[in-house]
Amino acid sequence: MSAFLTSREVCQRLREAALGVLAFKVCEAPVETAMVTVDIDGWRLLLDFAGGQLHHCEYARSGDGQEGSLEHWQRFGTDPVSLLSTWELAQIEHLLNVQANEVAQ
Repeated sequence: MSAFLTSREVCQRLREAALGVLAFKVCEAPVETAMVTVDIDGWRLLLDFAGGQLHHCEYARSGDGQEGSLEHWQRFGTDPVSLLSTWELAQIEHLLNVQANEVAQ
């Protein structure tokens, strides 16, 4: 495993959450910004989620403390969200819509 989380490693967590293999929980719903903090089985992700659509992953931290950020991933031309299939993206957006509304209430 590399010192920094790769976009593929973060994408794999999102895929497994979309499939229901890993627990997905919205920790903080967006207030004024579009950023949503989620926990996927001990990993913390900061997602840009606005207008019901997931745009990109801004930051990720694994359970063992490894980190990755959009700034690092874009140097290599990939973002974890852009690696998701259409179905996986729709599943994650659905989870975000449902749970962000629950957290906000």
